[in-house]
Amino acid sequence: MEGAFVTLPGMDIARLGDLLAAQIFAMLRVGAFLIAAPVFGGRFVPLPVRIVAAVCLSLVVPQLYPMPDAETLAALSAVPMVLAEIALGVTAGLVLTILFGAASVAGDRVANAAGLGFAMQLDPTASGQTPVVAQIFSLSLMMVFLGMDGHLHALRIVLDSYAAFPPGASLDIAALATAGIMAGASMFALGASLMLPVVAGLLVLNLSVGVLTRSAPQLNLFSVGFPITILMMFVLLWLSAPNLLAGLSVIAGDGLRDLRDLLAGP
Repeated sequence: MEGAFVTLPGMDIARLGDLLAAQIFAMLRVGAFLIAAPVFGGRFVPLPVRIVAAVCLSLVVPQLYPMPDAETLAALSAVPMVLAEIALGVTAGLVLTILFGAASVAGDRVANAAGLGFAMQLDPTASGQTPVVAQIFSLSLMMVFLGMDGHLHALRIVLDSYAAFPPGASLDIAALATAGIMAGASMFALGASLMLPVVAGLLVLNLSVGVLTRSAPQLNLFSVGFPITILMMFVLLWLSAPNLLAGLSVIAGDGLRDLRDLLAGP
């Protein structure tokens, strides 16, 4: 019809503010998890990538679970809710990170037992220098975790946690602390199980070299024992490679199980 105006459907500014506030609030838990979790929180993952990932992953959260409106989030009473979301995401990520530290602990002990503790290289994930053997163990665990789609399972567990811990729900701080402590205990136990075969073999070799140098003092310990120890370390790592990969799979599975138990709710 000539002279008529066509109006486009609009959105109330208040409604738009509620949607933006809900989206930002939903990003807190997911973003905190991506910062603290292994693989996602590594320094080799740029910060803009993590921000975009947090936005994309949390898009469906306001559509599935009720979120506070902009007026509620603008009040001081929203501070405990914000801190609870961040604490839950950081704790979930740290549980995985602590368990993944079992590979680094095992590699560090193996390197020290073989006399390769001085062979260090800059590790961007640890923000420092770590033994090369420990980095190999950590990278192997990362590849196993990605190969079994552990990153997808971890993200699914975090997104499903909104059903067990809706926004504004009270958190049990003692339960979060207990989860971190138990993850630390599991890290040392799993690390010991990984390094025990190689370290036990190197211990027997060191005892043999000690007896040999004691019976033949003219043999130089460093010129004879050190090359044999390094060679034996590589042989033991090669022989224990299948069991090592199985142990790394156990670490990845235990990490997902502990993450699921933490975010399953009371």
